[in-house]
Amino acid sequence: MTIELHTWNTPNGRKISVALEEMGLPYKVFPINISKGEQMAPDFIAISPNNKIPAIVDPDGPGGKRVSVFESGAILLYLGEKTGKFLPMPLIERIPVYEWLMWQMGGFGPMPGQVHHFIALENEADRAYGLKRYMAETVRLYGVLDRRLAGNEFVAGPLSVADFAILGWAWRHPRHKVELKDFPHVERWYNTLMARPATKRGMEAKLD
Repeated sequence: MTIELHTWNTPNGRKISVALEEMGLPYKVFPINISKGEQMAPDFIAISPNNKIPAIVDPDGPGGKRVSVFESGAILLYLGEKTGKFLPMPLIERIPVYEWLMWQMGGFGPMPGQVHHFIALENEADRAYGLKRYMAETVRLYGVLDRRLAGNEFVAGPLSVADFAILGWAWRHPRHKVELKDFPHVERWYNTLMARPATKRGMEAKLD
């Protein structure tokens, strides 16, 4: 049964295409052009009440019933539960997956996202304060990630959905004005993931 991926070519969209490829799940992309406001269409809001991409529709959900899931973190956890992949069963092993997934959702996404916003402003006065504030926090978060990866191959130990979530945003490091060479453990982790064939397919999948 093919999963419907309703998305656009953004970091949050890439999280899910990478996860689907890594988990070996068949899927079909339904582009939602957010620059044209397609995320406000009633049909999309029916599966994503917050009118944000991505969202999925799984025709073979729990009990064989069709189910929709919105919010990228929830989608990753759902797919991990569905497949039993990249989400360990023992609770003690899940704790770091939950921690680093929430770290991404609460910080390493919203903060670089603000950098994206302020970089795009034309008025220098409007740009200056926002860029100073959010670039500093973005760099701090890269440092947190670098320290974590100094002693771990992946953020939660074994490769997990938390890595896919963080990778979606690390992929945009040039737009964050961050040089990965300044964070050698992040650079090693990033290059390791991007060399995986399934991750590469997920990053190259046409989402727009």
